[in-house]
Amino acid sequence: MTDAPVLYWTRRDFRLSDNPALVAACDSGAPVIPVFICDEVVETHGAAPKWRLGLGAEAFGAALQGAGSRLIYRRGPALEVLRALIAETGATAVHWNRLYDPDSRQRDEGVKSGLKADGIDAHSHAGHILFEPWTVETGTGGFYKVYTPFWKAVRGRDPGPALSAPKIPAAKTWPESDTPSDWGLGKAMRRGADIVHPHLAIGEEAARGRLGAFMSNGIDAYVTARDDLATNGTSHLSENLTYGEISARACWWAGQRAMDEGKAGAETFLKEIVWRDFAYHLVYHTPRITSGNWREEWDAFPWTEDERRAEVKAWKQGRTGMQIVDAAMREMYVTGRMHNRARMLVASYLTKHLMCHWKIGLDWFEECLVDWDPASNAMGWQWSAGSGPDATPYFRVFNPETQAEKFDKHGRYRRRWLAEITSQPPDTATSYFEAIPESWGMTADDAYPSAPIVSAAEGRKRALAAYENRDF
Repeated sequence: MTDAPVLYWTRRDFRLSDNPALVAACDSGAPVIPVFICDEVVETHGAAPKWRLGLGAEAFGAALQGAGSRLIYRRGPALEVLRALIAETGATAVHWNRLYDPDSRQRDEGVKSGLKADGIDAHSHAGHILFEPWTVETGTGGFYKVYTPFWKAVRGRDPGPALSAPKIPAAKTWPESDTPSDWGLGKAMRRGADIVHPHLAIGEEAARGRLGAFMSNGIDAYVTARDDLATNGTSHLSENLTYGEISARACWWAGQRAMDEGKAGAETFLKEIVWRDFAYHLVYHTPRITSGNWREEWDAFPWTEDERRAEVKAWKQGRTGMQIVDAAMREMYVTGRMHNRARMLVASYLTKHLMCHWKIGLDWFEECLVDWDPASNAMGWQWSAGSGPDATPYFRVFNPETQAEKFDKHGRYRRRWLAEITSQPPDTATSYFEAIPESWGMTADDAYPSAPIVSAAEGRKRALAAYENRDF
């Protein structure tokens, strides 16, 4: 061992096991100082993801302490903070796991070039997804734009073994650390934090527990149960994958074991893990997907971008009068998550029935979802709107009423989240009124809208007319 330490910069990899950057830092033979920075990218996050990121970082700090190490918390521009820590500690190298969204890439490229100019070794590692975006190519050498060929290209690949948690060489002296609770990362959540918090599963241990429970009790029925809105039929791992509390590779190998055991839903689960990879594949190769129409011809489509419209307010508040849409929006305010089938329905209703730009929904989800992921969020919204790669055709307009009949046949999901439609609403439904901004002035005693602001038939007719008259 040498006395000069190395820094391990954690961002969205709050785990000890299968953490390539942490392993590489430990393999260097030098003392390792882990650091989390509330940096220029973190500061741009919406209320729920910023709050949840802070909780994840604190949980990871506790895990590191249990492993004989600690996590140093600092706030400020990433390169400035790292340079300051290097000056304080004499560190000779910095290790981190790569991220692929445009904001993170811009930050990381600046950090790497700045550190190298200072004579510091800067090492980025693969660890956030299964396969690096530039390693999956079509037969002609380009990137994939359609999911099914992408899946076929990687389904037989070996992503490598999941790495064991390393023994972390402790530093002899530690730099000063901020107290993350002083940063106020949950300030914008206001009273909603108390409502959402019980629905979270924070940290690596909780994530591994979720995966184990799903593999034992949920994966066999996953093919059909994952679309049943009233059934707990999904893994809920999106929250933990977002913050790297479990690796995609750990989920992949668990799914492969389930395949070997003949579990019926195993392949479908693996496809969902790869769908996440596909979203990052597209974000890396076409970063415009996070902020503009992936199909640029859709720039001429007559969506409204006016967020002040009454219809947008009703959509955000779960007051459209379309029960399945409103139930989904309220689930998000109470739990910080939304059922994947429901995400498609609320996205379709906003972009097609209400003719609003998908960016309105994209931004609102970033504000409200604890499992917000820059690639999956962009891919999901553009898929639903019809403007993205491998998208659902714009003329495929989900009918919320028939979707409710198909995926919530007995109305259990709607009653779970809509207090106004039942005489004895459950806590899940009434909690919504405790979570939302007081400025909305809503109570469980309010009458539910007597009719949808835009009916299923009217919305479909309007959307198809706009599509047929499009100027491209």
